[in-house]
Amino acid sequence: MSTDRYSAIGSWVDSHRGDIVKAISRLVAIKSVRGEPQEGMPFGSGPKRALDEALEICAALGFQTAEYGGAVGTADLCEGERKLDILAHLDVVDAGKGWDTDPFTAVEKEGCLYGRGTDDNKGALIAALYAMLCVKELGIPLKNSVRLIMGTDEESGSGDLPYYFSTQKSAPNTFTPDSEFPVCNVEKGRYTASLTAKWDKKEVLPRVTAFEGGYRINVVPAEAFALVEGLGAEDTGSLQEAAELLGVSLEVRKSEKGIELKVSGTAAHASRPETGTNGITAMLALLSGLPLADCPSSSAICALGELFAHGDFNGKALGIDMSDDVSGEMTISLTRLKLDDAGAEGCFDARIPVCATKENCSSVAEARLAERGFAADGKMIPAHVTPCDSKFVQTLLRCYQRVSGQKGECYSMGGGTYVHDIEGGVAFGATFPDFVSNLHGANERVCIDNLLDACKIFALVITELCS
Repeated sequence: MSTDRYSAIGSWVDSHRGDIVKAISRLVAIKSVRGEPQEGMPFGSGPKRALDEALEICAALGFQTAEYGGAVGTADLCEGERKLDILAHLDVVDAGKGWDTDPFTAVEKEGCLYGRGTDDNKGALIAALYAMLCVKELGIPLKNSVRLIMGTDEESGSGDLPYYFSTQKSAPNTFTPDSEFPVCNVEKGRYTASLTAKWDKKEVLPRVTAFEGGYRINVVPAEAFALVEGLGAEDTGSLQEAAELLGVSLEVRKSEKGIELKVSGTAAHASRPETGTNGITAMLALLSGLPLADCPSSSAICALGELFAHGDFNGKALGIDMSDDVSGEMTISLTRLKLDDAGAEGCFDARIPVCATKENCSSVAEARLAERGFAADGKMIPAHVTPCDSKFVQTLLRCYQRVSGQKGECYSMGGGTYVHDIEGGVAFGATFPDFVSNLHGANERVCIDNLLDACKIFALVITELCS
């Protein structure tokens, strides 16, 4: 690419900073968390409203748009055979707690834009859209077209994609701007399971009569709550010190029946549990240290506290700690748990390397859980691998290097994206390495300058692949 064209792309993107921020803000204002399905709204009204807004933005910019079953929308750059698909999503995880600002009002502060979806994935979607607009308005001649595909159910299992792919084929090249630069060519597989245990109530004290933590299988929970009957505040003197060692804060409140405990850690995406502090596993560790009576709930708490030890991100106690050179090591998080006098239910989320199989992973974990009284109902999805030396991947790396000045390399991750089942697909941006976006947590944010650079990178990719 000529220096003049490269400079023109950079100048165009920089001059549209305000428009890009404004478009992202319009999408952030819509609480596009999955809801109850309605006619024409398979994933609820929030995701559908976000889709309608995105299609309106695309149409106003002059792109040809289409909608598929109220689940997916598209915008095409030009006429002609498609050579590139860009897959992004409009749905978000729930806000959770701990925000310093309204999560559904975009707030610009110190060079960053805060709000749910600014990073995952509304900001990147708009960056891709404006990259298409940049190429269009600069009049860069293209032989092939680009399609921006906008989904509404990525966070809950990508149930939206069949609405699109039942009638449409993939382009020869696909990337999703739903991760970090440079290029993620390997996505670990996923092993998720629900846990259940039932027991008869045993009237002994002290015992835990209520426990609750977590709200979504792919989010490491920050908070957990427990009610311990038969104990007074004076019996919990050592808990504060223990909580500090576990890296969480602890609130103890006296109630009519005993004491109420609230643990606060740090939420994180289940694909990167080491970036958070799990409130559930911390609470299990604290409760295991109390002088509880011999009863089913006490045994269950002790068992889970051992099998999902606080700070064990690799499944050592479950017997599934493994790794390989292609995809790295296993990670696992206990992400939801509810317990009372009648039993317990919960779920965990593991991101599994290429070497994981039913024999060395799910069968082992489920047998270990059964030994401790828990039934597990799980499923495994294999890893996704695209060769790093493919022409497409090398083009992406080259464009990244030109804008960022940093070496372009491939990497693997535990997160799963839209391209997991698309042959040759990769994740490409839009977050830059080492930037803390608070993904899936409170105060989610995107660096605006980084997002502008991502837009420039995407425009270069479009130009190189399609002209």
